[in-house]
Amino acid sequence: MPLPDWFLSQEERGNPDSSIPTWSTGNAAKPLIHGKTYFDRLVNEVESLREGDHLFFTDWRGDPDERLRDDGPTIAELFSAAARRGVLVKGLLWRSHLDKLAYSEEENRTLSDDIRAAGGEVLLDQRVRRGGSHHQKLVVLRHPDRPELDVAFAGGIDLCHSRRDDERHLGDPQAVAMAKAYGPHPPWHDVQLEVRGPVVGVLDLTFRERWNEPDDLDQHGPISTVIDKLKHADMSADKLPPQPPDPPECGPMAVQTLRTYPAMRPQYDFARNGEQTVARGYTKAIKRARRLIYLEDQYLWSAEVARLFADALRANPDLHLIAVVPRYPDVDGRFALPPNQIGREKAIELCSMAAPDRVHVFDLENEAGTPIYVHAKVCVVDDTWCSVGSDNFNRRSWTHDSELSNAVLDDTRDEREPRDPAGLGDGARRFPRELRLALTHEHLCREDLDVVDAEDAVREMTAAADRLKAWHDGGRQGPRPPGRLMPHSTEKLPFFQKLWATPAYRLAYDPDGRRWRDRWANRW
Repeated sequence: MPLPDWFLSQEERGNPDSSIPTWSTGNAAKPLIHGKTYFDRLVNEVESLREGDHLFFTDWRGDPDERLRDDGPTIAELFSAAARRGVLVKGLLWRSHLDKLAYSEEENRTLSDDIRAAGGEVLLDQRVRRGGSHHQKLVVLRHPDRPELDVAFAGGIDLCHSRRDDERHLGDPQAVAMAKAYGPHPPWHDVQLEVRGPVVGVLDLTFRERWNEPDDLDQHGPISTVIDKLKHADMSADKLPPQPPDPPECGPMAVQTLRTYPAMRPQYDFARNGEQTVARGYTKAIKRARRLIYLEDQYLWSAEVARLFADALRANPDLHLIAVVPRYPDVDGRFALPPNQIGREKAIELCSMAAPDRVHVFDLENEAGTPIYVHAKVCVVDDTWCSVGSDNFNRRSWTHDSELSNAVLDDTRDEREPRDPAGLGDGARRFPRELRLALTHEHLCREDLDVVDAEDAVREMTAAADRLKAWHDGGRQGPRPPGRLMPHSTEKLPFFQKLWATPAYRLAYDPDGRRWRDRWANRW
């Protein structure tokens, strides 16, 4: 596999302040589709940790009472028990905004307090650009005396309510309130990546860079600092032990870890001008697309990102784009809803104008007809390159918040036809193809359909979505057609709403975290 053709070089990464490797080889990776699958694996791995092992994690939201299995343990119980066994437990949670604003400040603080009482240390980290967040979802488990057991989990799944759904998509019994269309227990689709091998050391370093950042945890005014001190928050990070050597090679996969950090003041020591390797990595891979870009994303709503797809579609007349997105935003309301809608309307319009017959956008519903909230962040290009991460296809994720993604290239060729979809000589590879097929078959509720070729995938997914829509339009007469796919349509906002929703979307919902010189030059 010609890694430099798909992965960023060290120069292309563009962040000389970090010692993160350009990429790592000799890894194994496994997609964990659904929160229930991930949480069950996490329990097994954490319960096997013993005294002297390391458990490091970062998250956007952590709910201490979230049950990882039907009968527990909860997140707080699992991590606290590890700390009491002598495991080194360290965590970084975004400090978050107030619960009254539909965020998770109290939940994150409570999880921090619970783990600290057991002997661990979890910091509430507000070292972000104003209006930004820490959005990385990462768990790293190291075994200094047994490195062959090292494992890490990274992707889109937070350690919190609503995430523990399964293939039935009936929702997590412990739910976060969302838009009414999703019901009291919103069905949830998500993906996490389990990795082993030297890349675990890369992800360990990613955690340590943030942990060792010397700037104050509170950076946005004295009020938050006073509140944290009154609530006895841990305001400084204890020193970590030296990082263990990377675990041994264990598989055929090369992994490139991609991150987003904004340009901000005070600067990060490990990214003084920010880092946009997520944006750069996707840009490089998408420019090589020839037959199929398959993606699942929570937002897909930035014009800058949409133009990247549109340019690829115009340049390659055989290229198709399949996107699986939520049917509705996660919020209701006169003022919250329009800014959420305006970005996706523009993005899909830009792509469709470039190739009206080759852009296929779907949303999902369960057997009861309740929409499934798509929270996954997955991209597969020509069954050759793929990425699973915390980042969405929007400007916020590519420039403004902290994000983490892992792009995978597999040395193992897939011998099913077409063996070389793009015609570039790279060949289809087993891991990205199997990931796309697993997701496609789940959405179709059919394992027997041949969707290896891009045209077959487009045909079967479109037909299934059209049949389900026709069944709904016909009053739901007769048996429900198989599958969860529905054609996605965006609602055009009236002119008077666009007048205020557009600037609100650009400034608050999808801000730009780049340096001014990079904004003016329109470069990541």
